[in-house]
Amino acid sequence: MFMRPIYLLPLMLVSFSLFARSGCKEENNKSAKLMEESTKLKITVGSSIFAATLYNNASATAFKAQLPMTIEMSELNDNEKFFALPENLPTNASNPGTIQAGDIMLYGNSTLVLFYKSFPTSYNYTRLGKIANPSGLAAALGSGGVTVTFEID
Repeated sequence: MFMRPIYLLPLMLVSFSLFARSGCKEENNKSAKLMEESTKLKITVGSSIFAATLYNNASATAFKAQLPMTIEMSELNDNEKFFALPENLPTNASNPGTIQAGDIMLYGNSTLVLFYKSFPTSYNYTRLGKIANPSGLAAALGSGGVTVTFEID
């Protein structure tokens, strides 16, 4: 009599696990769809042009409203370029765990950051966008300050 509930418990756990995973897959598909509907961006560094996509969030929308912009970005930590934007943007910062080369992020509420190397991080950032193919980005940006143009493509 007590044996039946014990046999049902593993079955219930497996069923719940499958149900939970199907929800994650659906959420991932929604995220991918948002990326497809997002704004395309052109980033120019010297004679190099990089295609990027802005995320579909309030921060990226506010950033987009400031475009086009040509700015002088400064070097930091041999892995990123940064620029203090003239206006604060809305934030939704979180720790990405790992920064990927080509990530375009906001540090605080007004520091635009363009990463050209991948590395683990403990800092919080708001995601703005991503360069589709960052190969050649580090070479184009160089080791010091650099002029970068962001515009809608």
